Amino acid sequence: MKKSILTLAAIFMWITIASANDPAYEAAMQKQIKAMNSIPDLESSKEVTNGFLRISDAKSDEWLPLYYAAYNQIMSAFRFDVDKDQYFDQAMELINKANQLKPDNSEITALHGFAIMGKLSVDPASRGQELSPKAMQLFGKAINQDRENPRAVTLMAQMELGMAKFFGSGSEKACGMARMGLDLFKKEEAKTTEDYILPTWGKSQAEEVAAECH
Repeated sequence: MKKSILTLAAIFMWITIASANDPAYEAAMQKQIKAMNSIPDLESSKEVTNGFLRISDAKSDEWLPLYYAAYNQIMSAFRFDVDKDQYFDQAMELINKANQLKPDNSEITALHGFAIMGKLSVDPASRGQELSPKAMQLFGKAINQDRENPRAVTLMAQMELGMAKFFGSGSEKACGMARMGLDLFKKEEAKTTEDYILPTWGKSQAEEVAAECH
């Protein structure tokens, strides 16, 4: 019985390693991430999103292609003249799909909060009361899921700064979180390689919040 259990464990481990080290998948992801990091216009953004979705169709058990497609939709809504609500809603649909594949993942939870924050930014006056607590709750949850996630901390810092400006209160908490985010980005950069496909974005957002601190 013990031998059977060990054999099953070895088989499961081999399947996990084989799935994690799919060269074609990783090469496709690296190519799309590189393209995503140098998007000049809306058409290019659409091509990048569609590229991630094609990877997702081919590798339906992987959460990262859905994650990046959602992230790209969020960034496009902030950058380009589009129907912002539609883009943020599409991002949340993709995030929900990613969450089904990888529940309780800090990166996915933080991205969900980012999409909510985007929805809030479309009409802060009428949406703030409903959406601000939702975004803050998601960022807090993402931090608890992984206290080494710089994006969760940075997005929380952005929300804290926005609320401080809105209510005319102090920005000490936002500044402290932004500095914490920058420290976490340093740790992340130390382990990042050229072929790294996990999320690394967000440092510039932490720097923007920190720049407003004295």
